[in-house]
Amino acid sequence: MEIWLRLAPGEIPLENEGVDRYLVSEPSDQHLHVSSGTLVGPSGPLGAHVRIEDGTTQASGIELIGSVEWILVECESWSMIPLENLIAARTGSPTKIAAVITTPLQAQGAGFALEQGVDALVVERVPALLEAAAVVKAQRFEYEAPTFALVEDGDDLPVTEMVVESIDEAGVGDRYCLDFLSLFYPGEGLLVGSSASNLLLVHSETVPSTFVPTRPFRVNAGAPHAYVLMADRSTKYMSELRSGDALLAMTSTGTTRSVVLGRIKIEQRPMLKISVKLNGNNKRKPQMSHVFLQQAETVRLMVNLDTPISVTDIAMGDVVLGWSGHGGRHLGKTIDSRVEER
Repeated sequence: MEIWLRLAPGEIPLENEGVDRYLVSEPSDQHLHVSSGTLVGPSGPLGAHVRIEDGTTQASGIELIGSVEWILVECESWSMIPLENLIAARTGSPTKIAAVITTPLQAQGAGFALEQGVDALVVERVPALLEAAAVVKAQRFEYEAPTFALVEDGDDLPVTEMVVESIDEAGVGDRYCLDFLSLFYPGEGLLVGSSASNLLLVHSETVPSTFVPTRPFRVNAGAPHAYVLMADRSTKYMSELRSGDALLAMTSTGTTRSVVLGRIKIEQRPMLKISVKLNGNNKRKPQMSHVFLQQAETVRLMVNLDTPISVTDIAMGDVVLGWSGHGGRHLGKTIDSRVEER
């Protein structure tokens, strides 16, 4: 992490204060300056200057990620949320973020936002600000953030086995049936769960039943708080889904495709809480997870490559299929931060 000192007109650079770069008010062949929304360095344009005032200006900053080396962020009213959203959006991108701070407390917040922090703190020539920025810079050098293997876009996802630890009655809740513009195949469903790191494969309603006809366009996907994996490998809460969204359908062998949501049917139904543990010893991902699903014979999980089992018949010790993915998410996007969900 770097420290940038913003100099007022007439101020001269400091010596031996841990400052990496200087931001000046007029064009310079030695220092950074801002001109018409462009961050300019001694060798030419270096990035963009974004003043965040609302959601629209935040979105404008996010759109620049991947196309510039640096984004200099200045919030009209200090808020951690825009910084967190920018940091989450830049994951996997070469774009770096410099944040203007005005109090020592903001140095800690910006320096460790989402356990990653910005790439530069921009401060004025105030001793307390310089000291706070220097402390955060030293802490960042000592801090080692955990690393996770991100899922690569492709046709397949690795299938994970999870052992059922318990099945509990969970009372009555809002059950979301997701109806799509295309039909599912037997063995295919959606990845759903209460933890973004461990999602269970909830089977589509393609299995014939004595009492109700099949609904091969439907997945009875569970509760509003649950995560569901989207076609772009991001997640959404079930309650955030809208008609026209593209979700990721997956088979029991890991083959995936995009399916478009046509309708959501929400009704109050008795629910079950199914808790699972990763099958095997993986110390880098959370071991426990769970999902809330309607207590109904037509709601099924996959117990092997070709066998869906009703949640009303599932038992402790059964091995069910799903996907164990990236540990941390922010607004649905993968981040290299430790996130615990219970």
